[in-house]
Amino acid sequence: MIKLIILIVAAIIFLILFIVILIFTFIKKTKSLFILAVLSFLISFSIGAYALYLGLQKGKEKTVLITKSAVEKVFPTFDSDIPDTDANKKNFRNFVKVEITPDVKNIYCFDDAIGQDADYMFSFNCNSETATKIINYHSLMKDSVKGNNPEGLQHDFFWWDKRKINELESYSWDSTNDGKSFHKMFWYDHEKQKAYYFEYDL
Repeated sequence: MIKLIILIVAAIIFLILFIVILIFTFIKKTKSLFILAVLSFLISFSIGAYALYLGLQKGKEKTVLITKSAVEKVFPTFDSDIPDTDANKKNFRNFVKVEITPDVKNIYCFDDAIGQDADYMFSFNCNSETATKIINYHSLMKDSVKGNNPEGLQHDFFWWDKRKINELESYSWDSTNDGKSFHKMFWYDHEKQKAYYFEYDL
Protein backbone atom coordinates (compact mmCIF):
# COMPACT_ATOMS: atom_id res chain seq x y z
CA MET A 1 0.00 0.00 0.00
CA ILE A 2 2.85 2.39 0.88
CA LYS A 3 4.56 1.60 -2.42
CA LEU A 4 1.36 2.47 -4.30
CA ILE A 5 1.02 5.80 -2.47
CA ILE A 6 4.66 6.68 -3.24
CA LEU A 7 4.10 5.91 -6.92
CA ILE A 8 0.95 8.06 -7.07
CA VAL A 9 2.73 10.98 -5.37
CA ALA A 10 5.70 10.61 -7.76
CA ALA A 11 3.37 10.55 -10.78
CA ILE A 12 1.65 13.76 -9.56
CA ILE A 13 5.00 15.50 -8.95
CA PHE A 14 6.22 14.67 -12.46
CA LEU A 15 2.88 15.75 -13.93
CA ILE A 16 3.14 19.13 -12.16
CA LEU A 17 6.75 19.37 -13.34
CA PHE A 18 5.59 18.66 -16.89
CA ILE A 19 2.96 21.44 -16.74
CA VAL A 20 5.48 23.95 -15.33
CA ILE A 21 8.12 23.09 -17.97
CA LEU A 22 5.46 23.16 -20.68
CA ILE A 23 4.47 26.71 -19.66
CA PHE A 24 8.12 27.81 -19.76
CA THR A 25 8.52 26.05 -23.10
CA PHE A 26 5.73 28.21 -24.62
CA ILE A 27 7.31 31.33 -23.08
CA LYS A 28 10.99 30.64 -23.89
CA LYS A 29 10.40 28.46 -26.94
CA THR A 30 13.62 26.50 -26.50
CA LYS A 31 14.29 22.97 -27.70
CA SER A 32 15.85 21.82 -24.39
CA LEU A 33 12.76 22.83 -22.40
CA PHE A 34 10.56 21.00 -24.90
CA ILE A 35 12.66 17.83 -24.47
CA LEU A 36 12.43 18.17 -20.66
CA ALA A 37 8.66 18.60 -20.92
CA VAL A 38 8.35 15.45 -23.03
CA LEU A 39 10.61 13.49 -20.66
CA SER A 40 8.70 14.63 -17.56
CA PHE A 41 5.41 13.70 -19.25
CA LEU A 42 6.71 10.24 -20.22
CA ILE A 43 8.02 9.64 -16.69
CA SER A 44 4.73 10.80 -15.17
CA PHE A 45 2.75 8.62 -17.58
CA SER A 46 4.96 5.56 -16.94
CA ILE A 47 4.77 5.91 -13.17
CA GLY A 48 1.01 6.51 -13.35
CA ALA A 49 0.49 3.46 -15.60
CA TYR A 50 2.53 1.27 -13.24
CA ALA A 51 0.64 2.63 -10.21
CA LEU A 52 -2.66 1.84 -11.96
CA TYR A 53 -1.44 -1.68 -12.77
CA LEU A 54 -0.28 -2.20 -9.19
CA GLY A 55 -3.58 -0.86 -7.84
CA LEU A 56 -5.57 -3.20 -10.07
CA GLN A 57 -3.41 -6.16 -8.95
CA LYS A 58 -3.93 -5.28 -5.28
CA GLY A 59 -7.65 -4.88 -5.92
CA LYS A 60 -7.78 -8.24 -7.69
CA GLU A 61 -5.93 -9.98 -4.83
CA LYS A 62 -8.28 -8.40 -2.27
CA THR A 63 -11.35 -9.39 -4.31
CA VAL A 64 -10.09 -12.98 -4.64
CA LEU A 65 -9.48 -13.19 -0.88
CA ILE A 66 -12.93 -11.77 -0.05
CA THR A 67 -14.63 -14.05 -2.58
CA LYS A 68 -12.69 -17.09 -1.35
CA SER A 69 -13.59 -16.27 2.25
CA ALA A 70 -17.28 -15.85 1.37
CA VAL A 71 -17.34 -19.10 -0.62
CA GLU A 72 -15.50 -20.92 2.19
CA LYS A 73 -18.23 -19.90 4.63
CA VAL A 74 -20.97 -21.28 2.39
CA PHE A 75 -19.06 -24.19 0.86
CA PRO A 76 -16.16 -25.10 3.19
CA THR A 77 -13.30 -27.16 1.78
CA PHE A 78 -13.23 -30.84 2.71
CA ASP A 79 -10.02 -32.77 2.01
CA SER A 80 -11.08 -36.37 1.55
CA ASP A 81 -7.67 -37.62 0.38
CA ILE A 82 -5.32 -35.97 2.88
CA PRO A 83 -5.66 -36.24 6.67
CA ASP A 84 -5.23 -33.47 9.23
CA THR A 85 -5.25 -30.54 6.82
CA ASP A 86 -6.18 -27.12 8.19
CA ALA A 87 -9.52 -27.39 6.36
CA ASN A 88 -10.25 -30.80 7.90
CA LYS A 89 -9.38 -29.58 11.39
CA LYS A 90 -11.60 -26.53 10.91
CA ASN A 91 -14.48 -28.73 9.72
CA PHE A 92 -13.92 -31.09 12.63
CA ARG A 93 -14.36 -28.21 15.06
CA ASN A 94 -17.43 -26.91 13.19
CA PHE A 95 -19.23 -30.25 12.93
CA VAL A 96 -17.91 -32.65 15.57
CA LYS A 97 -17.72 -29.77 18.05
CA VAL A 98 -14.98 -31.02 20.37
CA GLU A 99 -11.48 -29.78 20.97
CA ILE A 100 -8.71 -31.34 18.89
CA THR A 101 -6.66 -32.85 21.70
CA PRO A 102 -3.36 -34.73 21.05
CA ASP A 103 -5.22 -38.03 20.74
CA VAL A 104 -7.29 -36.73 17.79
CA LYS A 105 -5.49 -37.43 14.53
CA ASN A 106 -5.89 -38.85 11.03
CA ILE A 107 -8.90 -36.60 10.44
CA TYR A 108 -10.49 -37.34 7.07
CA CYS A 109 -13.73 -35.75 5.97
CA PHE A 110 -16.07 -35.43 3.03
CA ASP A 111 -19.20 -33.44 2.24
CA ASP A 112 -21.94 -33.74 -0.31
CA ALA A 113 -23.86 -30.51 0.13
CA ILE A 114 -24.93 -30.04 -3.50
CA GLY A 115 -28.66 -30.28 -3.97
CA GLN A 116 -31.53 -30.39 -1.51
CA ASP A 117 -30.03 -32.90 0.92
CA ALA A 118 -26.58 -32.81 2.48
CA ASP A 119 -24.32 -35.29 4.24
CA TYR A 120 -20.99 -35.01 6.04
CA MET A 121 -18.59 -37.85 6.84
CA PHE A 122 -15.73 -37.75 9.35
CA SER A 123 -13.26 -40.47 10.24
CA PHE A 124 -10.52 -40.00 12.83
CA ASN A 125 -8.57 -41.59 15.65
CA CYS A 126 -9.24 -40.57 19.23
CA ASN A 127 -9.28 -42.06 22.71
CA SER A 128 -12.43 -43.24 24.48
CA GLU A 129 -12.59 -40.06 26.57
CA THR A 130 -12.92 -37.92 23.43
CA ALA A 131 -15.47 -40.38 22.02
CA THR A 132 -17.56 -39.95 25.18
CA LYS A 133 -17.32 -36.15 24.88
CA ILE A 134 -18.68 -36.36 21.33
CA ILE A 135 -21.56 -38.60 22.42
CA ASN A 136 -22.45 -36.27 25.28
CA TYR A 137 -22.10 -33.03 23.34
CA HIS A 138 -24.46 -34.16 20.58
CA SER A 139 -26.87 -35.88 22.99
CA LEU A 140 -26.41 -39.13 21.07
CA MET A 141 -28.38 -42.14 22.25
CA LYS A 142 -27.17 -45.72 22.01
CA ASP A 143 -29.15 -47.60 19.38
CA SER A 144 -30.73 -50.96 20.09
CA VAL A 145 -29.31 -52.40 16.86
CA LYS A 146 -25.57 -52.72 16.22
CA GLY A 147 -24.28 -50.84 13.25
CA ASN A 148 -27.59 -49.19 12.35
CA ASN A 149 -25.68 -47.75 9.41
CA PRO A 150 -27.49 -45.97 6.55
CA GLU A 151 -24.58 -46.89 4.26
CA GLY A 152 -26.64 -46.28 1.12
CA LEU A 153 -26.38 -42.56 1.87
CA GLN A 154 -22.60 -42.70 2.31
CA HIS A 155 -19.73 -42.56 -0.13
CA ASP A 156 -16.88 -45.01 -0.54
CA PHE A 157 -13.48 -44.10 0.89
CA PHE A 158 -10.61 -46.21 2.18
CA TRP A 159 -10.93 -44.42 5.52
CA TRP A 160 -14.66 -45.17 5.86
CA ASP A 161 -14.93 -48.88 6.69
CA LYS A 162 -18.62 -49.72 6.20
CA ARG A 163 -18.10 -53.37 7.06
CA LYS A 164 -16.48 -52.49 10.39
CA ILE A 165 -19.07 -49.82 11.13
CA ASN A 166 -21.83 -52.40 10.79
CA GLU A 167 -20.19 -54.36 13.64
CA LEU A 168 -19.87 -51.41 16.04
CA GLU A 169 -22.25 -49.99 18.63
CA SER A 170 -24.03 -47.03 17.10
CA TYR A 171 -25.17 -43.78 18.67
CA SER A 172 -27.63 -41.44 17.02
CA TRP A 173 -29.65 -38.26 17.28
CA ASP A 174 -32.66 -37.37 15.12
CA SER A 175 -34.73 -34.24 14.75
CA THR A 176 -37.46 -32.94 12.47
CA ASN A 177 -37.86 -29.26 11.74
CA ASP A 178 -40.15 -27.65 9.13
CA GLY A 179 -40.70 -31.00 7.44
CA LYS A 180 -36.95 -31.71 7.13
CA SER A 181 -35.26 -34.41 9.19
CA PHE A 182 -31.74 -34.04 10.61
CA HIS A 183 -29.63 -36.96 11.73
CA LYS A 184 -26.30 -37.47 13.51
CA MET A 185 -24.62 -40.85 13.88
CA PHE A 186 -21.46 -41.96 15.64
CA TRP A 187 -19.53 -45.22 15.92
CA TYR A 188 -16.40 -45.94 17.94
CA ASP A 189 -13.98 -48.84 17.59
CA HIS A 190 -12.41 -49.21 21.06
CA GLU A 191 -9.79 -51.68 19.85
CA LYS A 192 -8.38 -49.45 17.11
CA GLN A 193 -9.47 -46.17 18.74
CA LYS A 194 -11.16 -45.26 15.48
CA ALA A 195 -14.25 -43.03 15.31
CA TYR A 196 -16.78 -42.41 12.57
CA TYR A 197 -19.15 -39.46 12.57
CA PHE A 198 -21.94 -39.08 10.02
CA GLU A 199 -24.34 -36.16 9.76
CA TYR A 200 -27.07 -35.84 7.15
CA ASP A 201 -30.47 -34.39 6.41
CA LEU A 202 -33.36 -35.57 4.25
